[in-house]
Amino acid sequence: MSASHNPGGPKYDWGIKFNYSSGQPAPESITDKIYGNTLSISEIKTAQIPDVDLSKVGTTKFGDFTVEVIDPVSDYLELLESVFDFDLLRNFVTRPDFRFKFDAMHAIAGAYAKPIFVERLGAREDSIMNGVPLEDFGGGHPDPNLTYAKELVEIMFGSEAPDFGAASDGDGDRNMILGNKFFITPSDSVAIIAANAQDAIPYFKDGPKGLARSMPTSAALDRVAQKLNLPFFEVPTGWKFFGNLMDAGKLSICGEESFGTGSDHIREKDGIWAILAWLSILAYKNKGKNVGESLVSVADIAKEHWKVYGRNFFSRYDYEECESDGANKMIEHLRSIIANSKCGDTLGNYTLKLADDFTYTDPVDGSIAAKQGIRFVFSDGSRIIFRLSGTGSAGATVRIYVEQYEPDVSKHDLDAQVALKPLIDVALSVSKLKEFTGREKPTVIT
Repeated sequence: MSASHNPGGPKYDWGIKFNYSSGQPAPESITDKIYGNTLSISEIKTAQIPDVDLSKVGTTKFGDFTVEVIDPVSDYLELLESVFDFDLLRNFVTRPDFRFKFDAMHAIAGAYAKPIFVERLGAREDSIMNGVPLEDFGGGHPDPNLTYAKELVEIMFGSEAPDFGAASDGDGDRNMILGNKFFITPSDSVAIIAANAQDAIPYFKDGPKGLARSMPTSAALDRVAQKLNLPFFEVPTGWKFFGNLMDAGKLSICGEESFGTGSDHIREKDGIWAILAWLSILAYKNKGKNVGESLVSVADIAKEHWKVYGRNFFSRYDYEECESDGANKMIEHLRSIIANSKCGDTLGNYTLKLADDFTYTDPVDGSIAAKQGIRFVFSDGSRIIFRLSGTGSAGATVRIYVEQYEPDVSKHDLDAQVALKPLIDVALSVSKLKEFTGREKPTVIT
């Protein structure tokens, strides 16, 4: 039961997430039937039972009704110790010349932070901020991005910035990674983890089985899969599409640009796993470094990755709580454009390679997911993608994704918004977003 990454509490969002047999989010074949059943509910029955003390592990029975309270932290920590080298991590995290900050955003990861980061890995207690879970997330919006994790961002871009910063969301499955005055996009994050996994993470000592990303996520991961000669999959947004591939033994590491990263150790994206993966890469890169020597930083790791693979400049514009009718009309307008587009057409200074409404056929069960996002793909590898999205309860969220590949190392330090401005201008022009939604600027830019 969760508000996910939306504002929560009595006045805001709340929802139920249903995970089935393998632990992955229930597929549409199940959730559609659940929804169908809700249409025929004629009465709701309730039972008057005493309160259960949720702070005590154990089983309480009321007639034939049983409530079991478990300790998920100990189970999860045991699993993590089979994935990562905790001795390597502890030696690195306790270095006197390394500092990190984790923002739990008053959400569920706060319950895991102290047992894992402080008690098991030896980090200082002040490494954790907003670590007490609250039912309304302390009035905050627990979405770990540059806008809503503002407190952490200010610390990481301040004069006394730690070496490593991270945040997790309302239900602990998303993550944001930061270095000293340096932001790692989620698209780059999963690519960098995949490129270093075999060396830095014991779970992948034999190499990943395959890699996958959601369709809007940048193609940085594609280049890693190509170089490592690994199977690669592009799926619709939604973790359930990764789960099928994992269960079939085809996939090890995957990610979404919406700050979700994970592997086949479980069937959900996993914020703390991603943070430990980054700490493992840092620990591996700094093996043998004496105190006082310059440490390999988050920025160093990213720039070295770009040098090898090139940089995929990427940004997402979110227009939240748009009036639904206008947002839907904008998507229909874009569908009419792709219906009349052909290879070789030009949009601004970009030459069109393909334009479509993304359809995915699952290689495991053959199921088809249609209308998963409007794509404009250009001959130089640049992309513009439009989606209506949102797990929130108010209006529609219009998302625009823009991406441009840059192999030239001399241009890798450009600000993403500067590098992408010509493509963003094309996106706003072709979509007529202002005309359909009335929005002058996005709510969130990542």
